[in-house]
Amino acid sequence: MAGPSEGKPMTEQALTRLAELRREYEVGQRRLQELVAQEVAIRETLLRISGAIQVLEELTGQSPAAEPAAGSPTSAQPEEDKPPVVTQPAPGTVLRVG
Repeated sequence: MAGPSEGKPMTEQALTRLAELRREYEVGQRRLQELVAQEVAIRETLLRISGAIQVLEELTGQSPAAEPAAGSPTSAQPEEDKPPVVTQPAPGTVLRVG
């Protein structure tokens, strides 16, 4: 049975596959860099939102430490729906995805 590799020397096949893998690796590296940049941008956005929430809580007299009055809209809000506290990584910190 004749396969697609028949007629090509093994080293030529290996070199072709090596070139394909190197291209795939470069594409993967670029995508990873894009995702890391996106992660940084999202973290910065979350930090700004968290700061705005903190300011508004202070202005309205509602703070995470203060217990809201019974029956108020925030008292029924489950813990998982509250925004997480996000801290800015130090400059030069290597962020890992995954």
